[in-house]
Amino acid sequence: MAGDWIKFELCTLDKPEVCQIAEWAGIDPDAVVGKLMRVWGWFDQQTENGNALSVTKKLLDRLVGVNDFCDYMKLVDWMVEGEGVISLPHFDRHNGKTAKNRALTARRVASHKSGNAKGNAAGVKSALAKEEKEKNKEPLSAREPVDPRMPSEMTLDWNPDDKLLKTYSVHSGIALDLFTEEARRAFTAHYEPRGQVNTQAEWVQMLVKWVLNDRNRAAASNVRQFPQRQANGPDFDDLSWADDLGGAL
Repeated sequence: MAGDWIKFELCTLDKPEVCQIAEWAGIDPDAVVGKLMRVWGWFDQQTENGNALSVTKKLLDRLVGVNDFCDYMKLVDWMVEGEGVISLPHFDRHNGKTAKNRALTARRVASHKSGNAKGNAAGVKSALAKEEKEKNKEPLSAREPVDPRMPSEMTLDWNPDDKLLKTYSVHSGIALDLFTEEARRAFTAHYEPRGQVNTQAEWVQMLVKWVLNDRNRAAASNVRQFPQRQANGPDFDDLSWADDLGGAL
């Protein structure tokens, strides 16, 4: 209901959620992105605020041609269902008239900057962005408590907030000792060059899913390398073979 286009970020192509849905659905990640566009486009055209009152998951699954696709979206927190309503979280961030106006305004501002037509407002905005970037470089111990609603870009020296990390890890059933420095560096190196903006809570949630996927891949690899012994195979702990040796000594 807000026009014939929707906002799409290129970084969506490589998000862990896309890879996870692809694994569950047994389809290519690029196909997942196309089907997500189908769902997001439907909500953009048929709803005002991302809340669908008269639609079922079965109908949306038929729309994309994949059984349980909506359930997979729910598992990665890209769809919510409750009290007969199916909703898209953060709908106003990417869809609807307001989000599209913001996207068009951002494009006009970028075009204005590229033409070297910098006004006072642009200078103030640039100074604030620089200040925020410098703040992010401060040691974690010197920072103010993290506001989970505060949006920011990823930086190489980013560290997850301890309280948020504990909350999401407990919810996902992941031990905190799996969040190693190596995992943190791999995560920040993956997202830092993309210029993606998320809230602090969303970054921590994405890190938890990143570590969870690593753990699942490692577990699957161990199962393939070391298959379980068949029940009818030889039992090397069985010492009954030695019972008859007593009389021979």
